[in-house]
Parts: sequence; C-alpha cells; structure tokens
Amino acid sequence: MPCPRAQFVLFDGFDPLDAVAPYEILTAGREFLGGVLDLEFVSAEGPRDVVSGTPGITLTATAALDPAVPGYVVVPGAVGPVDGDPDEVDTIPVLLARFAAGAAAPLLRDCLDNPAVTVAAVCGGSLGLAMAGLLEGRTATTHVLGVDLLAAAGVTAVRARVVDDGDLVTAGGVTSGLDLGLYLLERDFGPRIAHAVEELFEYERRGVTWKNSGLDVAAGAA
Repeated sequence: MPCPRAQFVLFDGFDPLDAVAPYEILTAGREFLGGVLDLEFVSAEGPRDVVSGTPGITLTATAALDPAVPGYVVVPGAVGPVDGDPDEVDTIPVLLARFAAGAAAPLLRDCLDNPAVTVAAVCGGSLGLAMAGLLEGRTATTHVLGVDLLAAAGVTAVRARVVDDGDLVTAGGVTSGLDLGLYLLERDFGPRIAHAVEELFEYERRGVTWKNSGLDVAAGAA
C-alpha cells in the first residue's frame, strides 16, 4: 500500500470518539513509519465544520471523501439517544439512517469497489453502511445493541471486537476504535509498528480478531 491516506468520514451527529480514537492511533503509527501515511477528516459534502452528536464537539472536514485515493476510509458511528420519537428526537438510528440516505452512500460504494481501499467502521458505522445497502453478504460487527439490526440487513454479524473481512474491517463498541487502529497497523505495516504504538498509548488490544480463515468450530462444541 504505497503512500496510503486515511480518510475519516464525518457526518452530522457522528460519535467523536469513534473517529478520534483510530485517528490518534494511526497518527502515532505515522510517526513511527516516518510519515508514510496521510490522515484527514473528510465529509461527503467537502470542507465544512461537522457537528458531532456530543454537545460542544465539532470537527472540521478539510476535504471531500475521495474514493479513488488508496488507503483507509474510516466510518464512525453516531451518538445520541437510543430511544425516542424519531419525529422529535435525533436518535442514533435516525442519525445513521440519515447518513445512509445521504451523499456519502454512493461515495462509500465506490470505496468498497476500489481494491486499493480498505473501508473500516467503528461501532454504529457498520450499521450506517448496512442501512445504505452496502454490506449485504459481508461479515461485520458493530455495537452489541445493533447486532440484530446488522443481521437483519443481510450481514453475517459476528460478536467480536474486530472483524476482518478483507477490504472491510469493522469494530464493536465505541472504544474498539483503538483496537481497530492497532489491528490495521499490525496487518498492513507489521507487529513492530503496532507494538510501539500500543506501548505509547499504554493500551492493549482486546480479544481475537475474527477472520474467515482457519479451522471451523466443530458442531456441538461448547
């Protein structure tokens, strides 16, 4: 992956930790790699201030999402109430559905069609992709509260901290963005880089990353 770029897709109501956690991990990895990784916040609409779902936190997208650029495209989830009248409250499902129906969906489809791009999603980010009809037949994970919704969208939902489905890598609940970033560093740049960042952050990845490889579980096994 020569001179890759990590594009972090912001949308109104996004969860800032979903975006910032892997952004910081990959930024640290960039330093250990000698700068061989560009990072930027983007939006489907282009440069703009994007208001998160956490009061008082706004991030600035400096460019438009470009599906032609090799590297990573990271999709965060949303933050807000889980329940409420969707006509009156911007709940997480409302925010994700709005994202799925917006301008980002066709661009993300192009990202998934580009063999030089790995799409990564944190928490509800995979639900947003699934709501847009982009993950049917794929294997992914999301926050525990959204696993059934993910499966209902035609996705093979796996309860794992990180799920690697080739050009699609997804992570579970919000803090799993740290695990996602470290896994991408290890997978694409090697364990020395990932370990250096792990030590810097004083954080150890949790759980086994699920891949569709190796021996299958025997029928009836506990």
